[in-house]
Amino acid sequence: MAGRRTGPFPRSAADAHVSLDSRMRRLGLYEEVQRRHVAGEPLISIARAMNLARGTVRIYAHASSFPERGARRPSRTTLDRHLVHLQARVAEGCEDAAVLWRELQAQGFTGTARQVRRWMSERRWRPARTAPSRWRGRSSVNPSPSSSSSVTPLPAARQLAWLLVQSSTTLPAADAAAVERVKQDNDARIVAKLARRFTVLVRGCNACNQIDAGAAVAELDAWLVEAGRCGVPTMETFAAGLKKDGDAIRGALTTPWSNGQTEGQVNRLKLMKRQMYGHANFDLLRRRVLLAA
Repeated sequence: MAGRRTGPFPRSAADAHVSLDSRMRRLGLYEEVQRRHVAGEPLISIARAMNLARGTVRIYAHASSFPERGARRPSRTTLDRHLVHLQARVAEGCEDAAVLWRELQAQGFTGTARQVRRWMSERRWRPARTAPSRWRGRSSVNPSPSSSSSVTPLPAARQLAWLLVQSSTTLPAADAAAVERVKQDNDARIVAKLARRFTVLVRGCNACNQIDAGAAVAELDAWLVEAGRCGVPTMETFAAGLKKDGDAIRGALTTPWSNGQTEGQVNRLKLMKRQMYGHANFDLLRRRVLLAA
C-alpha cells in the first residue's frame, strides 16, 4: 500500500537512553546466568539467587547468544492516511514540520503538530529553522540512514564508567571497541588513563598486598600531581579533594585497619536517638546504649 509506514516513529533521546540502560541491565543478567550455568549450577538455584523467573533463566541459559527484544510493528495512527501527501511534499524539498502540519489540518487532520515533527525528524537532511544556532550550517547534523545505522551506540554512562576502569586485556571485544571510541576524545583519554592508574593502586594495596606501603604512597603522590595538572576540571577537582584528606587516603592504602566498626556504632546510636523522636535527654540515650550493649 502506497504511503504505509514500514517502521515506528523515532523515539526521543530520553526514551533511547532508557531503552539502552534496560538492554545493558538485561545483558548483565544474561552473562551472569550463562556464567553460573556453565559452572554447573542448577537453573532453579540460579533463579532463586538472582531473583529471576525460571522461564527467564531457562531462556538465558540455553540461548547461544543474547536474546534481543523483537522490534514492534508500528501501530496505526491518524497520520497514516496523510502519508502520501507528506512524502510528496518532502520530495519537493519541504522540511518544515509546522508548514506540513497546517497543510494537513486543511485536509482534515485532527492530530497534533508533535506527530508531524516526529515523522519529519527521521527524514530531515538539514537543521530546522527552529534549531539552536550552534547546529545551523552543519551539513552532517542528520546523516543518511545507511551511515547512521552502521554506528553501534555506546553503552550507558554508568556501564561505560565501569568499563573505563577495567583492564583493557580483560574486556570483551565489543566493550574494548567502545572504550577505544570514547578515548578518541582527548579529555576522555586523560580521564580513562588516570582512573585506571588509581584503580590499580587501590586494588593492589590492602586487598591483595601487591604494593608495599612506601610504593603506594609514592604512587599516590605522583598520581595527585599528574591529576591536578591534567587540564580536565572535574579530575583536577577530584584530586584537590583527595589532597585535603591526604592522611586518611594514605592510611587507607597503607594500613589494614577500617573504620567500618566505628561507622556501624555511630549508625546504631543515631537509630536509637531517632526512635525517641528527640524527646529524650543525653542521660536516657546513654542508658539505652548501655542496656542495649
